[in-house]
Amino acid sequence: MDSADLADAFFALYRYIPSLPLAAVSVACFGILTLWHGARLLQKRSLYLTPFVIGGLFETLGYAGRIWSHYDLNSLGGFIIQSLLILLAPALFAASIYMILGRLIHTLRADTYSLVPLRWLTKVFVIGDVVSFLTQSLGGGVQAAGTLELYEIGEKVIIAGLFVQIFVFGFFMITTIVFHRRILARPTSQSAENVIPWMKYLWILYGVSVLIMVRSLFRVVEYLQGNAGYLIRREYFLYIFDAILMFLVMVLMLFMGPITWEDLGKEDVELMPRFRRLSKNTQGSTTPMEDSVR
Repeated sequence: MDSADLADAFFALYRYIPSLPLAAVSVACFGILTLWHGARLLQKRSLYLTPFVIGGLFETLGYAGRIWSHYDLNSLGGFIIQSLLILLAPALFAASIYMILGRLIHTLRADTYSLVPLRWLTKVFVIGDVVSFLTQSLGGGVQAAGTLELYEIGEKVIIAGLFVQIFVFGFFMITTIVFHRRILARPTSQSAENVIPWMKYLWILYGVSVLIMVRSLFRVVEYLQGNAGYLIRREYFLYIFDAILMFLVMVLMLFMGPITWEDLGKEDVELMPRFRRLSKNTQGSTTPMEDSVR
């Protein structure tokens, strides 16, 4: 079956023959970046980056699935691998990005500047991200059942998951902007001393947030148009508005580098009073947090 036949079909897994060169280059790029991030994660024990690295692996395997589909257009396995993993990878990227903001606010001792109480900040966004991830996964699973009716139901479920992702990420961007404005208006001693390059980190967060938001909006429009829609018929849109944008997300996160705030997960807020007492009782010395940042 040639590309013209696929484009005119009532229903088709693909409306074109997936490009082998584009898929191969994507596998190579995402594979290299995933290994790079994984090495930094292990080197610095930056465990908050674990979802990010898994997201990179999803991207790599997803585009490998498109190589499979190039050679076997009718293989449901190749289609499901590329469809699900490329769809879900940004939700994993987002999970790590959400955790970074909480650690940044905590390190700058700026918890009162957060729109969401610091105790709940990471939990709220990660829970929202999990809901989005599971909803999209459920939709992809329904689509894989193999009937046209279930495929269309799965599309609707995926759209719901994407809307959750857009809502949560939009709220995250607002929270980041509010925090940024407040700490510029009333700097903490830690931000004034630049104990970490926090402005650089914030701008990277803005950059990756915009990239993921644009990609999510593209995906919503794509799924709303359906299997015969304008976007899904043209492979280059996938690479422009998904592959390239997620590649840039992974590159930008390399510039942030591993943040060695070790083992600061759910215990962040509980540790703060202890750090404050140590700071008051130990004149002329640095706190453990400051030492770890340096």
